[in-house]
Amino acid sequence: MATPPVSPFYAHLSRLRFIKRWGLMRNAIEEDVAQHSWEVAVLAHALALIARDVLGKPIDPNAVAVRALFHDATEAITGDLPTPVKYSPAMRQATAHLEEQVGHEMLKLLPPALQPGVQSAMDHAQWPEAEAVLVKAADNLSAWLKCRAELRYGNREFEQAAQQIERKLRDHMLPEVRYFLDTFGPAYDLTLDSLMRGE
Repeated sequence: MATPPVSPFYAHLSRLRFIKRWGLMRNAIEEDVAQHSWEVAVLAHALALIARDVLGKPIDPNAVAVRALFHDATEAITGDLPTPVKYSPAMRQATAHLEEQVGHEMLKLLPPALQPGVQSAMDHAQWPEAEAVLVKAADNLSAWLKCRAELRYGNREFEQAAQQIERKLRDHMLPEVRYFLDTFGPAYDLTLDSLMRGE
């Protein structure tokens, strides 16, 4: 087998750890896009497990987790665009177009044999609707948990964001999210000692 040409694709992804989220706000706890992507993947996997094993829906938790891992992959090039930038419909459309174009360019950095497999994870348009809904819910859940953590540290900068995201979760409440919040949500407010004691 011939040695393939050098590809910078995964080196780009590794730089997600240098891209800060919530850039327009004062943060008590810094968060980067790599950390966020990992948390969204874990939460999406949990929601998919709940969907399959509690609610009896035909869904693959592993596929959902992989898509969640790559849901912000284009931010390796674009950086994290703050939410206020995306408020207007025109800006949302422009942002979506930019992310789509960047995604296509990033895929071209891969050896041709690997492009289809990564594209199915990165290209939101290829995601089955049921999986896309869970990834989006996990993304919102991750943002809400971040806001809650900031508020616990006394950072009122995140009050409005917490209210907006909570309203978004409530207005589009999935049974998977309700189950997660009821079963796992209260533990997020515990200290390490309380967690270790199983309180």
